[in-house]
Amino acid sequence: MGKHANVAIFVPHLGCPNQCSFCDQREISGAVSAPTAQEVKAACKQALRQLGEGARQAEIAFFGGSFTAIDPAYQRELLEAAFSFVGPQGFGGIRLSTRPDAIDRDILSMLKSYGVTAVELGAQSMDDRVLEMNRRGHNAQAVRDASRLIREAGLELGLQMMLGLYGDSPQGAMETAREFAALGADTVRIYPTVVLRRTQLETLYQSGEYLPMEFEEAVELSARLLEFFGEQGIRVIRCGLHDSPSLEENRVAGPYHPAFREVCEGRMFLRRALRLLEGMPQGEVTLWVEPRNLSRMIGQKRCNLLELQRRGYRVKVKADPALTGDGIRISF
Repeated sequence: MGKHANVAIFVPHLGCPNQCSFCDQREISGAVSAPTAQEVKAACKQALRQLGEGARQAEIAFFGGSFTAIDPAYQRELLEAAFSFVGPQGFGGIRLSTRPDAIDRDILSMLKSYGVTAVELGAQSMDDRVLEMNRRGHNAQAVRDASRLIREAGLELGLQMMLGLYGDSPQGAMETAREFAALGADTVRIYPTVVLRRTQLETLYQSGEYLPMEFEEAVELSARLLEFFGEQGIRVIRCGLHDSPSLEENRVAGPYHPAFREVCEGRMFLRRALRLLEGMPQGEVTLWVEPRNLSRMIGQKRCNLLELQRRGYRVKVKADPALTGDGIRISF
């Protein structure tokens, strides 16, 4: 569950051929103007100073739009600026996000020549009906094809999914997750859908045709997904939308919390504890976890301890350095 550090450079909404139901990329990223090569270099220089030797474990990341669908000359301009900071004394590589239908072998060859090490696809769902209802402009097969090409090119494959899309369900989200695993994803991002101003989803919400997920439902589903991907050896490098003043100002409805991942990780530990305690007598119990997982087991505002107490367990949480990963040990 370690943090995934990178230098985020937003290329807002450039390259996208259509406007998806949920999207106002300016509000999601908090950015409205396209970066110049000089701005990319300045951001990399600043991050390099801040990270020092830690930069080798970080990446320069282009997000916000469909990178490989923007003007090829502009792509190369940005990549060239970033590539000059990749190497033994710089960053570990470059990652970018794009649409599944904007990938082919020639594009991947060009990306590799500029030091790109990871490509993330905005898949969002693997249900064709959901993709069509949300005006994605591609189908699930495009995700499968692009994923195969990325892996064949020897690049890290990242897949992004959204929860609570128009027409989707928790069961559909779990099916998407299972297919992500089958496609060989190295990393995933999980984004609960929020309703933003000036989007088709806002119109559907105002008319009563679309209901966003309740916060509790989004937390429970995300906890299940975190556990599933962990079992599959897939790193979840984001769970929840990036916090930004612009997002907060323009969010109409939907499950959002600035520490959404922490809430979901706490729920994941509660789910595990409840499974371990199933059938055991009520009373005093000690839950042992790896030291870094103490706060997750306790939960935000001690919510996990309170829930276990409600179920008849008086719980103490203690650290066991011998434990590894996200395991829990019980003693009475």
